[in-house]
Amino acid sequence: MSRTSVHYHISGHVQGVGFRRFVLHTANRLGLTGWVCNLDDGRVECVAQGEADVISEFEMQLRTGPRHAMVTDVECTDSTNERTWTSFRIV
Repeated sequence: MSRTSVHYHISGHVQGVGFRRFVLHTANRLGLTGWVCNLDDGRVECVAQGEADVISEFEMQLRTGPRHAMVTDVECTDSTNERTWTSFRIV
């Protein structure tokens, strides 16, 4: 399996609903590293690093989100220049 890094922008009702904590718990459960943060424009941004098949599962979870979220779009960009993270955290 190859290790990959993906940069995400998640749109919709994704702030004030526990979305970052959901992403943190999901990433930790799947063994991914990276980070997640809120953006001033109402989106959530994150970078996840791990095995390609696990990243696919993570992306499916992002598209669902926690119970009170309403995800309308997930933009994904492969990120080859990203630094290597050793854990997953909220920034």
